[in-house]
Amino acid sequence: LADFLSRTGHDTPAAAGFGVAGPVAQDRVKVTNLPWALDRVTLARQLGCPVRLINDFTAVGYGIPALEAHQIEELQAGSPRPHGVRAVIGAGTGLGHAILMPHGESYAVLPSELGHSEYAPTGRRQLQVWEWLRQEYGRASWEHVVSGPGLAHIARALMAGGSAPGAALAAALQEGDAGAALSGAALAGSDPFASEVLELFVRGYGTQAGNLALACLAHGGLYVAGGIAPRLLPLLRSGAFLEAFHDKGPMAGLMRSFPVRVVLEPRVGLLGAALAAVTAA
Repeated sequence: LADFLSRTGHDTPAAAGFGVAGPVAQDRVKVTNLPWALDRVTLARQLGCPVRLINDFTAVGYGIPALEAHQIEELQAGSPRPHGVRAVIGAGTGLGHAILMPHGESYAVLPSELGHSEYAPTGRRQLQVWEWLRQEYGRASWEHVVSGPGLAHIARALMAGGSAPGAALAAALQEGDAGAALSGAALAGSDPFASEVLELFVRGYGTQAGNLALACLAHGGLYVAGGIAPRLLPLLRSGAFLEAFHDKGPMAGLMRSFPVRVVLEPRVGLLGAALAAVTAA
């Protein structure tokens, strides 16, 4: 932070907001995938300004109402209710969730760690992924499947069951980012194995997005954020995502009434953290 402020030419900010990947409790947070611990009081003392410390996906939630039309792609129009409950889900390095509850003229954002809840497979291939995850990690969570690492998990599970990528994809999987290699091959239609991996990923994404929307009755809209969704827009539009989203038995009609939108703005969490900082000032 000191280095950042020195490079920007500012000494003391008016306020600071931080969206952190981990649950915030008593103004402290331990970053889930890093050996960092942050304390709001300590940060405020060191920076010399008010500080707001929130979960990273809470920050995304704060940013949602500030988005403009060109920063959103609509997958399902639904029947939106003005100032209705909104929900946001997003796959990246993990799987974030948040709920936006109407609060006066704005929204209060409820944080969630639902990505770590148990993965519920539907169908033989998803069950194969679930069994592989149980053997590898002792449990299977939604974040194990619907995330950047989740793409590699699905691929490894299918390979353990006898499926195999083509030679070009196999080499790419060995050399670099497995998620990027798989999604690139699936979007190009160049490898049936990659297409199956992405099909399972997109269906899982739609299922869990539907679970979240159903849990809070997201009549104000279900927003798909995170770094992966904008890159997979053609696959999200192809039908599998919404088919899985709708697949809630007697609630299928209700699921069709929820607006579903993809967030295209990569800085939505930064925007939300800045807006949260304003409330700390």
